[in-house]
Amino acid sequence: MLPMTREWVAKAESDYDGACEALRSRKQSRRDRICFFSQQCVEKYLKARLTEAGVAFPRTHELSILLQLCLPVEPRWAAFDQALAAMTQFGVLVRYPGTWATLGEAQHGVHTCRRFRSIARRALGLRP
Repeated sequence: MLPMTREWVAKAESDYDGACEALRSRKQSRRDRICFFSQQCVEKYLKARLTEAGVAFPRTHELSILLQLCLPVEPRWAAFDQALAAMTQFGVLVRYPGTWATLGEAQHGVHTCRRFRSIARRALGLRP
């Protein structure tokens, strides 16, 4: 694995830990953190896979853009298209006043994050 890919994976795992910690707290105020860290984990695993494949990508939080770039390398990831598109908003919107994540969004975010993390880790030759 390329050194930069390892860095993306380490950052993704840090975000995954953040989502799991926020989930354990069960406080309503933690929903934004769950959504944010779930989105960030997925984003960084997408960037890790692109890095490992030698595919250039823009500086973006748009999961759909990153996923489209991954599809020539990982065509089965197309199944995540709608779920990741719904998560993109968590990268920015829930970080500012006026928008609060719902329980359903937090549950969707962490569920999608866990599923995607597992397949991304396998694609990178790591244990799920």
